[in-house]
Amino acid sequence: MAEVVLFHHVQGLTPGVVAFADELRAAGHTVHTPDLFEGRTFDSLEEGMAYVRQVGFGEVAARGVRAADGLPREVVHVGFSLGVVPAQELAQTRAGARGALLMHACIPVSEFGAEWPKGVPVQVHAMEDDSFFAEDAEAARALVAGSSDAELFLYPGEQHLFADSSLPSYDPDAAQLLTRRAVEFLDAVDRDAVDRDAVDRDGGDPR
Repeated sequence: MAEVVLFHHVQGLTPGVVAFADELRAAGHTVHTPDLFEGRTFDSLEEGMAYVRQVGFGEVAARGVRAADGLPREVVHVGFSLGVVPAQELAQTRAGARGALLMHACIPVSEFGAEWPKGVPVQVHAMEDDSFFAEDAEAARALVAGSSDAELFLYPGEQHLFADSSLPSYDPDAAQLLTRRAVEFLDAVDRDAVDRDAVDRDGGDPR
Protein backbone atom coordinates (compact mmCIF):
# COMPACT_ATOMS: atom_id res chain seq x y z
CA MET A 1 0.00 0.00 0.00
CA ALA A 2 1.35 3.41 -1.02
CA GLU A 3 0.31 6.57 0.80
CA VAL A 4 -0.74 9.44 -1.48
CA VAL A 5 -1.54 13.12 -1.11
CA LEU A 6 -3.65 14.33 -4.05
CA PHE A 7 -3.99 18.06 -4.80
CA HIS A 8 -7.00 19.20 -6.83
CA HIS A 9 -7.12 21.47 -9.87
CA VAL A 10 -8.29 25.07 -10.29
CA GLN A 11 -11.99 24.16 -10.22
CA GLY A 12 -11.61 22.77 -6.71
CA LEU A 13 -12.08 19.44 -5.00
CA THR A 14 -14.74 18.31 -7.46
CA PRO A 15 -16.62 15.01 -7.37
CA GLY A 16 -14.40 13.86 -10.25
CA VAL A 17 -11.22 14.43 -8.26
CA VAL A 18 -12.77 12.57 -5.33
CA ALA A 19 -13.77 9.74 -7.68
CA PHE A 20 -10.20 9.49 -8.97
CA ALA A 21 -8.94 9.29 -5.38
CA ASP A 22 -11.51 6.59 -4.67
CA GLU A 23 -10.20 4.53 -7.59
CA LEU A 24 -6.72 4.66 -6.11
CA ARG A 25 -8.17 3.66 -2.73
CA ALA A 26 -10.02 0.75 -4.36
CA ALA A 27 -6.64 -0.43 -5.67
CA GLY A 28 -5.41 -0.62 -2.07
CA HIS A 29 -3.70 2.72 -1.55
CA THR A 30 -4.26 5.39 1.11
CA VAL A 31 -5.18 8.76 -0.41
CA HIS A 32 -5.44 12.16 1.27
CA THR A 33 -7.29 14.93 -0.61
CA PRO A 34 -6.67 18.32 1.03
CA ASP A 35 -9.08 21.06 -0.02
CA LEU A 36 -7.06 24.14 -0.96
CA PHE A 37 -10.19 26.18 -1.71
CA GLU A 38 -11.90 25.71 1.68
CA GLY A 39 -14.98 24.01 0.24
CA ARG A 40 -15.37 26.09 -2.91
CA THR A 41 -15.74 24.54 -6.35
CA PHE A 42 -16.15 26.35 -9.67
CA ASP A 43 -18.04 25.61 -12.87
CA SER A 44 -15.25 26.76 -15.17
CA LEU A 45 -11.50 27.21 -15.37
CA GLU A 46 -12.03 30.96 -15.65
CA GLU A 47 -14.03 31.16 -12.41
CA GLY A 48 -11.46 29.05 -10.61
CA MET A 49 -8.60 31.21 -11.86
CA ALA A 50 -10.45 34.35 -10.71
CA TYR A 51 -10.59 32.89 -7.22
CA VAL A 52 -6.88 31.98 -7.33
CA ARG A 53 -5.99 35.54 -8.39
CA GLN A 54 -8.13 36.90 -5.57
CA VAL A 55 -6.51 34.71 -2.90
CA GLY A 56 -3.06 34.83 -4.45
CA PHE A 57 -1.34 32.10 -6.42
CA GLY A 58 1.44 31.89 -3.83
CA GLU A 59 -1.05 31.48 -1.01
CA VAL A 60 -2.85 28.62 -2.75
CA ALA A 61 0.45 26.85 -3.38
CA ALA A 62 1.47 27.44 0.25
CA ARG A 63 -1.80 25.91 1.43
CA GLY A 64 -0.82 22.75 -0.41
CA VAL A 65 2.60 22.62 1.19
CA ARG A 66 1.10 23.25 4.64
CA ALA A 67 -1.47 20.51 4.08
CA ALA A 68 1.36 17.98 3.92
CA ASP A 69 2.78 19.02 7.29
CA GLY A 70 0.69 16.53 9.23
CA LEU A 71 1.35 13.64 6.84
CA PRO A 72 4.22 11.16 6.74
CA ARG A 73 7.15 12.21 4.58
CA GLU A 74 7.13 8.88 2.73
CA VAL A 75 4.22 9.70 0.40
CA VAL A 76 3.57 9.98 -3.32
CA HIS A 77 2.66 13.55 -4.27
CA VAL A 78 -0.07 13.80 -6.93
CA GLY A 79 -1.42 16.94 -8.55
CA PHE A 80 -4.09 17.84 -11.09
CA SER A 81 -3.11 20.98 -13.05
CA LEU A 82 -2.89 23.74 -10.39
CA GLY A 83 -2.30 21.00 -7.82
CA VAL A 84 0.90 20.08 -9.64
CA VAL A 85 2.55 23.16 -8.09
CA PRO A 86 2.48 21.94 -4.46
CA ALA A 87 2.86 18.30 -5.53
CA GLN A 88 6.02 19.00 -7.51
CA GLU A 89 7.45 21.34 -4.89
CA LEU A 90 6.99 18.75 -2.17
CA ALA A 91 8.38 15.92 -4.31
CA GLN A 92 11.51 17.94 -5.05
CA THR A 93 12.10 19.51 -1.65
CA ARG A 94 10.62 17.29 1.07
CA ALA A 95 12.98 14.49 2.09
CA GLY A 96 11.44 11.03 1.94
CA ALA A 97 9.13 11.56 -1.04
CA ARG A 98 8.27 8.22 -2.68
CA GLY A 99 7.28 9.63 -6.05
CA ALA A 100 5.11 12.08 -7.98
CA LEU A 101 2.28 11.96 -10.49
CA LEU A 102 1.87 15.25 -12.36
CA MET A 103 -1.38 15.46 -14.31
CA HIS A 104 -2.08 18.15 -16.94
CA ALA A 105 0.89 20.32 -15.93
CA CYS A 106 4.62 20.36 -15.25
CA ILE A 107 6.76 23.10 -13.69
CA PRO A 108 10.41 23.61 -14.73
CA VAL A 109 12.52 21.62 -12.28
CA SER A 110 14.67 24.70 -11.68
CA GLU A 111 11.75 26.36 -9.85
CA PHE A 112 12.32 24.06 -6.87
CA GLY A 113 15.91 22.89 -7.17
CA ALA A 114 18.85 22.25 -9.44
CA GLU A 115 17.63 18.83 -10.58
CA TRP A 116 14.99 16.21 -9.98
CA PRO A 117 15.88 14.19 -6.84
CA LYS A 118 17.48 10.86 -7.61
CA GLY A 119 15.47 7.79 -6.72
CA VAL A 120 12.12 9.62 -6.80
CA PRO A 121 10.06 8.27 -9.72
CA VAL A 122 7.79 10.71 -11.52
CA GLN A 123 5.25 10.55 -14.32
CA VAL A 124 3.73 13.44 -16.28
CA HIS A 125 0.34 12.91 -18.00
CA ALA A 126 -1.32 15.31 -20.47
CA MET A 127 -3.15 15.47 -23.79
CA GLU A 128 -0.84 16.19 -26.69
CA ASP A 129 -2.91 19.08 -28.06
CA ASP A 130 -3.95 20.62 -24.74
CA SER A 131 -3.32 24.34 -25.19
CA PHE A 132 -2.88 24.80 -21.44
CA PHE A 133 -0.10 22.19 -21.43
CA ALA A 134 1.72 23.66 -24.44
CA GLU A 135 4.00 25.82 -22.29
CA ASP A 136 4.57 22.98 -19.83
CA ALA A 137 5.53 20.44 -22.49
CA GLU A 138 9.08 21.77 -22.71
CA ALA A 139 9.49 21.47 -18.94
CA ALA A 140 8.12 17.92 -19.02
CA ARG A 141 10.49 16.86 -21.80
CA ALA A 142 13.42 18.45 -19.98
CA LEU A 143 12.46 16.56 -16.84
CA VAL A 144 12.43 13.26 -18.72
CA ALA A 145 15.72 14.05 -20.46
CA GLY A 146 17.39 14.92 -17.17
CA SER A 147 16.17 12.05 -15.00
CA SER A 148 16.12 8.30 -15.53
CA ASP A 149 13.25 8.18 -13.01
CA ALA A 150 10.89 10.30 -15.16
CA GLU A 151 8.29 9.36 -17.78
CA LEU A 152 6.01 11.47 -19.98
CA PHE A 153 2.69 10.11 -21.26
CA LEU A 154 0.81 12.05 -23.94
CA TYR A 155 -2.76 11.13 -24.86
CA PRO A 156 -4.56 11.94 -28.11
CA GLY A 157 -6.86 14.93 -27.78
CA GLU A 158 -6.97 18.55 -26.66
CA GLN A 159 -8.86 18.49 -23.35
CA HIS A 160 -7.16 19.82 -20.25
CA LEU A 161 -8.83 18.18 -17.23
CA PHE A 162 -9.66 14.98 -19.08
CA ALA A 163 -9.33 12.72 -16.01
CA ASP A 164 -12.07 14.49 -13.98
CA SER A 165 -15.27 12.52 -14.55
CA SER A 166 -17.46 15.36 -13.24
CA LEU A 167 -16.42 17.86 -15.95
CA PRO A 168 -17.41 18.23 -19.63
CA SER A 169 -13.72 17.82 -20.57
CA TYR A 170 -13.73 14.23 -19.29
CA ASP A 171 -12.40 11.65 -21.76
CA PRO A 172 -13.27 8.17 -20.44
CA ASP A 173 -10.80 6.24 -22.60
CA ALA A 174 -7.83 8.47 -21.80
CA ALA A 175 -8.85 8.69 -18.15
CA GLN A 176 -9.09 4.93 -17.85
CA LEU A 177 -5.61 4.51 -19.28
CA LEU A 178 -4.20 7.24 -17.04
CA THR A 179 -5.79 5.64 -13.98
CA ARG A 180 -4.38 2.23 -14.87
CA ARG A 181 -0.91 3.70 -15.27
CA ALA A 182 -1.26 5.61 -11.99
CA VAL A 183 -2.24 2.45 -10.12
CA GLU A 184 0.65 0.52 -11.68
CA PHE A 185 2.98 3.36 -10.66
CA LEU A 186 1.75 3.27 -7.06
CA ASP A 187 2.00 -0.52 -6.97
CA ALA A 188 5.62 -0.28 -8.12
CA VAL A 189 6.37 2.38 -5.49
CA ASP A 190 4.84 0.12 -2.86
CA ARG A 191 6.94 -2.87 -3.96
CA ASP A 192 10.08 -0.73 -3.90
CA ALA A 193 9.28 0.44 -0.38
CA VAL A 194 8.86 -3.17 0.79
CA ASP A 195 12.20 -4.09 -0.76
CA ARG A 196 13.92 -1.13 0.91
CA ASP A 197 12.45 -2.08 4.28
CA ALA A 198 13.71 -5.63 3.84
CA VAL A 199 17.21 -4.35 3.07
CA ASP A 200 17.11 -2.09 6.13
CA ARG A 201 16.04 -4.98 8.38
CA ASP A 202 18.56 -7.46 7.02
CA GLY A 203 21.40 -5.04 6.46
CA GLY A 204 21.93 -6.30 2.94
CA ASP A 205 20.30 -7.74 -0.19
CA PRO A 206 16.83 -9.12 0.72
CA ARG A 207 17.50 -12.10 -1.52
